[in-house]
Amino acid sequence: MKILAITNQKGGVGKTTTCVNLAASLASLGKRVLLIDLDPQGNASTGSGIDKAHLKFSIYHVLIGEKSLKEVILTSEKGGFDIAPSNRDLAGAEVELVNELARENRLKVAIAKLVSAEEAAPYDFVLLDCPPALNLVTVNALTASSAVMIPMQCEYYALEGLSDLVNTIKKVRARLNPTLEIEGLLRTLFDNRNMLAQQVSAQLISHFGDKVYKTIIPRNIRLAEAPSYGVPVLNYDKASKGAVAYLELAKEVMRSDKKHG
Repeated sequence: MKILAITNQKGGVGKTTTCVNLAASLASLGKRVLLIDLDPQGNASTGSGIDKAHLKFSIYHVLIGEKSLKEVILTSEKGGFDIAPSNRDLAGAEVELVNELARENRLKVAIAKLVSAEEAAPYDFVLLDCPPALNLVTVNALTASSAVMIPMQCEYYALEGLSDLVNTIKKVRARLNPTLEIEGLLRTLFDNRNMLAQQVSAQLISHFGDKVYKTIIPRNIRLAEAPSYGVPVLNYDKASKGAVAYLELAKEVMRSDKKHG
């Protein structure tokens, strides 16, 4: 079972879009997928067709120890994957966990309990949609993960924010999760006609080499429209450039999993 944190403290880089569409693409290729929405905005939940306003229980109840992960998991009918949803309640978890022991391990323990409750690992992939901040919830995600995917836009300030994130990953590796690694950097919202995007893309490759995914996610109107219908782009327009790109990414993630497995 591969646990992949999809994170970037910079908002608007296509993080949630990546979570929902990668989950749906992996599911369409026959993989069992759980998406855990760790963002209080709950956009991954909405984009998967879940009504976040009327949730009885959410990932918040798991992190504060009131519910098990199994008790909050719902199925995204349209996406073909399972989801542990989120809503604004999650914003309170930060404050409530401040004085708790082993607070960075809450999610890791919850996932471990889910696995031990089954005969075997119930999922092939667990994707964690992190909030756009380097906070306690993000640290929980990094502590629970086997690897990190960093979606990023190829623009002027992108590399600056990246160094903060890489430092956080190093700290988590040193103190909480020695096997954590960067799985890859994903270029999102990419416009091929933009000279700066091409330059930043070249810089990324020179810095990170084969850690940069070969798949590039283009700017695509269909990708932007799909969430308002509560479906992944694969269900909305599977011939669109966005849908094709996320299917390619899913195949690349599966190949990398085999290599490391």
